[in-house]
Amino acid sequence: MGATPKLLLEKDGPIGWIVFNQPEKRNAVSQEMWQQMPEHVGDLAADDAIRVVILRGAGEQAFVAGADISQFKDRRRNMADEEEYRRISAQGQEALARLGKPLLAMIHGYCVGGGVGIAIACDIRIAADDARFGIPAARLGLGYHYRGMETLMKLIGPAYTKEIFFTARTDFGAQDALRMGLVNQVVPRRRWSSWPALRQSGISPCSTSCSPTASTARTTRRASGPSRRSATRSSRAAEQARILPLRGRGSRCGSLSPAEGERAG
Repeated sequence: MGATPKLLLEKDGPIGWIVFNQPEKRNAVSQEMWQQMPEHVGDLAADDAIRVVILRGAGEQAFVAGADISQFKDRRRNMADEEEYRRISAQGQEALARLGKPLLAMIHGYCVGGGVGIAIACDIRIAADDARFGIPAARLGLGYHYRGMETLMKLIGPAYTKEIFFTARTDFGAQDALRMGLVNQVVPRRRWSSWPALRQSGISPCSTSCSPTASTARTTRRASGPSRRSATRSSRAAEQARILPLRGRGSRCGSLSPAEGERAG
């Protein structure tokens, strides 16, 4: 009997589910999950019966609590390993960014580090009222490139982005996230289940269409994805200005991507 897959694909009528299935590690994302992501996304993209794709975490504790740092010692030992790790994670992220159907995140419990990166790659984010958000990079001595912060900054603005990064808190609540614009809706945890949560949020998967308007809206997600480059020198200057306050002696530089997130303690 084989091991349980760490990334699950489920179909329920017009809804396709991709489930991060490592609850014993608060659904920290492993290299194997990113390897499986393009195949799952391709399956859902090709199925005409699927109108919307939803990401969620298995278990009761978390949506995604960053990257699976237990793999770093063996999977990121040298430059060659690091390049391979980044290549695999980038392919998974790009698959999500290029999905031509509406992409939602249903967030409960911890959404930390790279989990925030996954969430903001979605078109809509629905949070349970027990959700907790944060990016603890500064506390861990990690630096982040401007390119990695740009999507978050466009979503919630520079003031809230700086607050998240500079404080390194991981206890921003669901109402905090709603106030910032990080999530679209907050749903009571006691009513948290697939269809009721979606109904309460006002989203109807059955009404989701491939109209020109919907297609245009989805294009904005792809345009602000991880492969987007800064176009001007001023952007590069801004990058350096924003990285420096986050970097300490002995720190390493990362990006706001699920591959670089850290699990909540």
